[in-house]
Amino acid sequence: MAECDTVVPKNALNPPDVTSASWVLQDLDTGAVLAAKNPHARQRPASLIKTLLALVVVTELKPEQVISPTKEDAEQECTCVGIVAGGKYTVDQLLHGLLMHSGNDVAHTFATALGGVDATLGKMNALAAKIGATDTRAASPSGLDAAGMSTSAYDLSVVFHYAMKQPEFAKAVGTKEFQWPAMGDKPSFPVYNDNKLLGVYPGFLGGKTGFTDDARHTYVGGAARNGKRIAVVTMRGEQRPTRIVDQASKLLDYGFALEASKAEPVGQIVYKAGTNGKAIPDPQDNSTPNAAVAAPEDRFGVVGWILTLVVALIIVAGFTIGHFRRKAAAQGS
Repeated sequence: MAECDTVVPKNALNPPDVTSASWVLQDLDTGAVLAAKNPHARQRPASLIKTLLALVVVTELKPEQVISPTKEDAEQECTCVGIVAGGKYTVDQLLHGLLMHSGNDVAHTFATALGGVDATLGKMNALAAKIGATDTRAASPSGLDAAGMSTSAYDLSVVFHYAMKQPEFAKAVGTKEFQWPAMGDKPSFPVYNDNKLLGVYPGFLGGKTGFTDDARHTYVGGAARNGKRIAVVTMRGEQRPTRIVDQASKLLDYGFALEASKAEPVGQIVYKAGTNGKAIPDPQDNSTPNAAVAAPEDRFGVVGWILTLVVALIIVAGFTIGHFRRKAAAQGS
């Protein structure tokens, strides 16, 4: 998976020609990587970083919790859903606006609710590191280009694999139309999913689109067929000569063909141990086959190390004081 070119199983047909600079096809259930191109190439994520923000949201906030956006939240650079400052929205409503319509105003609202932009970016980057998305550095919660923003197709595959096991996330990305609530003098209105494969590609489960000038077109989506669930991430693609969603559908077709042929995977998505030394579990999977083994317990303990350090400092201080006393006595004589 460290290759910088296309990686496919031995004797497999060549993948379809797409414009994306990097992509990953994965089995959404097992985490097996079916094929890839430049999987760890660092790219700008555009709005696909909202999948990581959404993962933080469903981890920390309850769906029924009510959030009141600020004036700053409502005045973000769009794409925007159209939140009303001072209105009252549930986390579930905002999550639909974030993932279906890629609302930058919603992303900022969540960042405010999570402790501010800097705190939220810290939480996003910490969660990415915990689940093994080590190519990722979020520098804006919405995906707008910012200094240092980067990720990879592999990392976004890890995030999507993990997020699709969260019911609130899977429900939101798989919703085709959502009625946005009336607020103040602003009437209720329908929000439609930006992902054009939803309701068109057979068995499509949902996903996310993205675009900025620096990132170009990015995409993630998954589908189910014949008992298999496959997801694709594409990064730094162009809409011509073929639309990004059509390129994604061709890659999904290719993934299902590889599964049907029982081709050997080229890699594996692995959840890595968190900073506390414990494995990060694969949600809703008690066996946790993809999690790293927890680090062995330090029997000496934190207290033991602290006491050792204190004793060492006392000894060093004693030697230092003795040295200066001897030196002073010698000078006095």
